[in-house]
Amino acid sequence: QVQLVESGGGSVQAGGSLRLSCAAAGFDLLFSTSCMGWFRQASGKEREVVALINSGGTNTYYGDSVKGRFAISRDNAETRMYLRMNSLKPEDTGLYFCAARSGSDCYTSRSWYTYWGQGTQVTVSS
Repeated sequence: QVQLVESGGGSVQAGGSLRLSCAAAGFDLLFSTSCMGWFRQASGKEREVVALINSGGTNTYYGDSVKGRFAISRDNAETRMYLRMNSLKPEDTGLYFCAARSGSDCYTSRSWYTYWGQGTQVTVSS
């Protein structure tokens, strides 16, 4: 019933910016009480947490490699989550996934999340 769809990926030059969007459907009243997150997976590497945001949007978490460059946000009225990516580096290249799970607190473990999107590709060239 729950569907997550990512969009906004593409190819950019190093130093450029992109804004990813995750559209959620099937949550109804549950979206506003769910933890949302972005994960990414580069070729030959494990899927890693990029950013997390709690249900109320008052608390966020960022992976060390993206701190100061990425910003996660959500619009509960529109049941959407966003990831603004600035100062992109080639190492940011990968498939970016939207993830969600109902709950007050967020966890960094990939296995904790209940729902996943199909991913959107981000490619950063030097």
